[in-house]
Amino acid sequence: MTTMTTLPDYETLVLERQDRVLTITMNRPELMNAVNLRLHEELAEVFYFAAKDTDSDIVVFTGAGRAFSAGGDLDHILSNATNPELFDEEVRLAKRIVFSMLDLDKPLICRMNGHAVGLGATLALFCDVIFAADTAKIGDPHVAIGLVAGDGGAVIWPQLIGLCRAKEYLLSGELLTATKAADIGLINHCVAADQLDDSVAAYCARLQKNSRNAVRWTKVLLNQELKRVTHSLLETGLAYEAVSIRSEDHKNAVKAMQEKANSKKP
Repeated sequence: MTTMTTLPDYETLVLERQDRVLTITMNRPELMNAVNLRLHEELAEVFYFAAKDTDSDIVVFTGAGRAFSAGGDLDHILSNATNPELFDEEVRLAKRIVFSMLDLDKPLICRMNGHAVGLGATLALFCDVIFAADTAKIGDPHVAIGLVAGDGGAVIWPQLIGLCRAKEYLLSGELLTATKAADIGLINHCVAADQLDDSVAAYCARLQKNSRNAVRWTKVLLNQELKRVTHSLLETGLAYEAVSIRSEDHKNAVKAMQEKANSKKP
């Protein structure tokens, strides 16, 4: 009898394995899976585990609750705005997250169960195939809070929809419906929310009918150019974002966000 490798325990992620499919779930549903420091740290490790997990051939990436990920956690954003040197330390984590996703030779399927915003959009778009619920929206509104879209958005959007359209959406920060995103090729599929699980499962089953090594090596080949572009741009993007995080525009935007949040408290 074959014994499966024990899945690691995380604070902000839940890992499950079934039929050689490893599912990674961001698990901060009460905050729409917004990314704080701990989730940053764990995302920087989990895809390395997925790569060496001998009991899975496919990885599904999703969020708990009603969102995929709302992007940066407000408290985390406030902390970085007040102490920008903290963001400088997170640059290492940001690079590890992106490159661990690109280096993963197993198919990485995004189950976009709800909104994917900012960093959440970047996490979704660096997956190989994206299935989104028709209730979801996706966008990268870094500019709306005075930041450069440097954590991966400026890398991946042009690769998926071309430079012209990428500029349109990244410069405006507009959120797209999943229907629109599928229409322009930003994501692969927009499906009814109650059909999302079946759609993801059917695609995983289709992949499993193919040669495991042929699938993996084809992905590796397809990612070569994307990795080259990412190596070329990500470091510069993060540097620009680190500069913008020190700007008055960002501080004022964060202050407005804080005031809005406080006004909603009972």
